[in-house]
Amino acid sequence: MASESTRVSGLAVRYATALYDLADESRAVDAVAADLKALRDMLADSDDLRRVIASPLVSRADQEKAILALAERIEAAPVTRNFLGLVARKGRLFALPGMILAFQRHLARRRGEMTAEVVTARPLSSQQSANLAARLKQVVGNEVTIESRVDPDLLGGMVVRLGSRMVDSSLRSRLQRLSLSMKGVG
Repeated sequence: MASESTRVSGLAVRYATALYDLADESRAVDAVAADLKALRDMLADSDDLRRVIASPLVSRADQEKAILALAERIEAAPVTRNFLGLVARKGRLFALPGMILAFQRHLARRRGEMTAEVVTARPLSSQQSANLAARLKQVVGNEVTIESRVDPDLLGGMVVRLGSRMVDSSLRSRLQRLSLSMKGVG
C-alpha cells in the first residue's frame, strides 16, 4: 500500500508498542502477529475497507462494528479484538496500517530479524523470494523477511532496501545512469 512508507507516525508506534506489551503479557504475540498480517492483507485488497477506516464521515460506532466483524471473520485473538475495539472507539482507525507496520517492525527487532523491502517489475515467485532471503541472510547474518511490491515502471531488475542500505539494480536506473554518462561524453 502506498500509505505504508518507511515512516511511521508516533501515534502508530505508541499504539503498536502497547499492543506488543499486552500480547507479550498474554503470551499471544504470535497470534496477534498473525491477526495483524491478515488485517494488513485485507486492507491491501480492499479500497472500501481502507475508506471505512479512514473516513471521518463514518461514525466511530460503525467503524467499530466493521472492524470487529473483520476480527470475528479472521477469528482474531481476544487481545487483538479488544485492541481493535479500543482503537475504533478512540477514533484512531485511520492509523491502523501504520500500527500494523510498527507492530511488525517491533516484533522483528525483538526476534533479531530484519525486513527487506523489495520492489520488482514483476511479482517474485516463492522460490525467488526464499533465495533472496537466504542470500540477504548471508550478507547481514540475521534472518531476513521479504516485503515485496511490484512497480512495473522499473522495467526489470529490483530495488532492495535493508535497513539503511539500498541496492538499485533496476533496469530503469541502469538506463538513467547510461543516459547521464552519454550526455557527459558528448
